[in-house]
Amino acid sequence: MLVLKNVTAVQLNPAWVQENIDIAIEGSEIIDVGANLSGYYPAATVKEMHGRIVMPGMVCAHNHFYSGLSRGITAQIPPSPDFISTLKNLWWRLDRALDEETLYYSGVICALEAIKSGCTSVIDHHASPHYIAGSLNTLRKAFLKTGLRGMTCFETTDRNGGLEELQAGVEENINFAQLIDKARVAGKERYLVEAHIGAHAPFTVSNAGLALLRGAIKQTGRGLHIHAAEDLYDVSHSHDKYGKDLLARLAEFDLIDNKTLIAHGLYLSTSDIQLLNEKDGFLVHNARSNMNNHVGYNHQLPQYRNLALGTDGIGSDMFEELKFAYFKHRDAGGSLWPDSFARFLGNGNELLARNFNAQFGCLKAGYKADLTICDYPSPTPLKAENIGGHLAFGLGSSSVHSVMVDGVMVYEDRQFAFDCEPIYAEARKVAAKMWRRMDAGI
Repeated sequence: MLVLKNVTAVQLNPAWVQENIDIAIEGSEIIDVGANLSGYYPAATVKEMHGRIVMPGMVCAHNHFYSGLSRGITAQIPPSPDFISTLKNLWWRLDRALDEETLYYSGVICALEAIKSGCTSVIDHHASPHYIAGSLNTLRKAFLKTGLRGMTCFETTDRNGGLEELQAGVEENINFAQLIDKARVAGKERYLVEAHIGAHAPFTVSNAGLALLRGAIKQTGRGLHIHAAEDLYDVSHSHDKYGKDLLARLAEFDLIDNKTLIAHGLYLSTSDIQLLNEKDGFLVHNARSNMNNHVGYNHQLPQYRNLALGTDGIGSDMFEELKFAYFKHRDAGGSLWPDSFARFLGNGNELLARNFNAQFGCLKAGYKADLTICDYPSPTPLKAENIGGHLAFGLGSSSVHSVMVDGVMVYEDRQFAFDCEPIYAEARKVAAKMWRRMDAGI
């Protein structure tokens, strides 16, 4: 048993702040929160927190760990004046150049940097058309190596190889979900990684592909993770080819439910938003990615029942993502204040709860001990009603002191339990090789 002594407890949703209390942890769960708990648990190890902020772990609700080795890329990328050309000229070339080695190091680097920035969990969305079978387990190994909690899935698509590629992607999703089920039964490893059933976007998945995805969801009990309406092209394509709104088309194949995760959604129709709300699904907003890809702004954020924040592959710094999401919203004339964005950040824990069948996101007995611990000498009072303001204008990833996942300190006093430099050195080598493969057209 462990007692974190003298913490400033901060909870985002519902908002709550309490100074000078203790948190008792046994195994992977919080068992008690209150004052002077070391007296109640005399056999516990006690860690003095010196008033540091301890809050439920932050979740990046949509990410692409396969993009981790694209930073500073020197492959020859042609001019890309719009979103589709950016996909074709950069990202779809990069994902075709991935192999097992590159993917592993990309996953480990992304996981390390997620933890350092205060994330306890990342929900990943993966693509590697020339390395499909086994790719999700390679990512799982990266999560387990670092101790990061997460989810992943394969980005089912027909953009490279038609029905054969669709079938291979669906099979990888099913096989990975079954691997997770078997690992849980065996109980030899910590239960840190779960599965979605992945698809790229409606415009690269035919009706035959949607039927395969429906079968995968029914077979595994998992939910769909897909991009939708990231760009107007996706909407126009659906209206032109199928005569339907995007989510209405997915719903015809029973693909929208309370485990569904829709990324972006900038141009979803009012009826599609109502459909997602009725089915209790989630939208994940990725402000920096939308700005980077110049696809526009989602003015409909207040209309969603369930909204979380992600990065779409631009790192995993959720402090920074919240700031950009809030400032862009204000710049676009939005009416929401920082407290709403703090709530959206906290909502990522609800996605975990729905998929891990456990409680996340609160500092209460029975909740998972996934915690972000920060040094933050606040210059103004820190209260429940102003947490959002401190996140938007003060706290940042540089404040992160320690990170606990599943009751284990995976990052403590700004240090990992293993030497990271050899991993970074090898990542630099495999990244250079991948960039050469991109230029060679592999």
